[in-house]
Amino acid sequence: MNFEHAQPLIDAVLYEGYILYPYRPTAAKNRQRWTFGGIYPKAYANATDASEPWHMQTQCLVEGDLHTRLEVRVRFLHPLAREVGKLTTPFTTWPTHQARTWAPEFKRVPSLTLGDRQYCSWQEVVERDLVIAECSLAELFEQPVSQPFAFPGQCESEPVADSSGLILGVLLRRQNAIQGTVDVRLTTLTDTTYRLTVKIENRTPMDPSVVDDRDEASLYSFASTHTLLGLGGGRFMSLLDPPSHLAQAAAECENQGTYPVLVGRPGSHDTLLSSPIILYDYPEVAPESPGDFFDATEIDEILSLRILAMTDAEKQEMAATEPRAAELLARTEALDANAFMRLHGTLRDPVRDPAPEHDPAVTDHTSAPPNPLEPPTDKPQSASCRLGNRELQVGDPVRLRPGNRSDVMDLVLAGKTAVIEAIERDFEDRVYVAVTVDDDPGREWGLERMPGHRFFFAPEELEPLAPRARQETTR
Repeated sequence: MNFEHAQPLIDAVLYEGYILYPYRPTAAKNRQRWTFGGIYPKAYANATDASEPWHMQTQCLVEGDLHTRLEVRVRFLHPLAREVGKLTTPFTTWPTHQARTWAPEFKRVPSLTLGDRQYCSWQEVVERDLVIAECSLAELFEQPVSQPFAFPGQCESEPVADSSGLILGVLLRRQNAIQGTVDVRLTTLTDTTYRLTVKIENRTPMDPSVVDDRDEASLYSFASTHTLLGLGGGRFMSLLDPPSHLAQAAAECENQGTYPVLVGRPGSHDTLLSSPIILYDYPEVAPESPGDFFDATEIDEILSLRILAMTDAEKQEMAATEPRAAELLARTEALDANAFMRLHGTLRDPVRDPAPEHDPAVTDHTSAPPNPLEPPTDKPQSASCRLGNRELQVGDPVRLRPGNRSDVMDLVLAGKTAVIEAIERDFEDRVYVAVTVDDDPGREWGLERMPGHRFFFAPEELEPLAPRARQETTR
């Protein structure tokens, strides 16, 4: 069992979608929370015609024997409502004997600003981590697991004061009690292959005629739910790329609201993550990433630049949302040039095919298979092209003169000096000239043919420059 190696990924998945760019409660993207892995009370799910699920099911294939050890964990986020109140009458002291539950008369407001501090209404969370089973396959056969669980509700208040110590507001935190069950069972497919089923149900009592709002109903839910499975002395089979003799059994696995994949060190088969996010086998958090952005549908570099471009008021609201958003803001503002260089981009092949075994009796002089991330080698290229009575060659300096049909990026580059990096023909025999722009800070990436720093123009959109003129314009 190798939970430790996969822990950064597991934590990232748990908080994926928790707060989205632009990381403020007033943003439209953050007004509906818990888009991944929500399990709602059965009564609410039935009342909404199953638009929100009340259970989640994982099915996977296990190869082993009756002595194989199994560990089953379930993790989710337990939502907690944080509301902001403005006191009708300010206080100078807060009663200590009932400080966590008492609150004076107040008016609920979306946010409250006191000096340079801002307080916003929001849904926070408490992490829940359940160890459901630690047993052998033989024990699971003898006694399938049906594990109930419950977490109590709470209601707390916290005073909010200005710089002089005068209490002008209150933060109210309210969390509903929840309860559910996790069922684990095993069925035999062959002498050494089994189908494992883990089903999570939300059994929290709730009256849907009283709670008919999704935001309020989410306080009775399990958010971002996922299942973590570990084996000792056995193997999980990949459902994405199963061995041929188990392809049919893998296709018959019924996963509801979740997608199980192998995690841990590539090639290992002892740990499986079943999450509400579609992943490939052996996913990893990019080592270049400085930390969680909670919005993996975006690119870390873009998110960092957008955060830095926020106004002071927007940054203040982001920091006020909650500690994770405040930490993200502080971390981004502390990034230096080297950190941004690491974020600029890395090409990786997500398909990890094992290397073929080498047979010393066979001499193979054939080349390795082509890398799908590299441009095709049979793409027509030229060393030069004609522009009127002038021949353009790789390395020539030019000035960019985009034509009338150019897009906005071409127009931004109009008038800039550049160097021809390549001359290429497409398969319809049209000629394009690739250039790198002289005053591009990332020009060296263009020379390495990295996207975003290498631009294509038709020959007639280039004005040739004499070498001396180019040197003077870029000095």
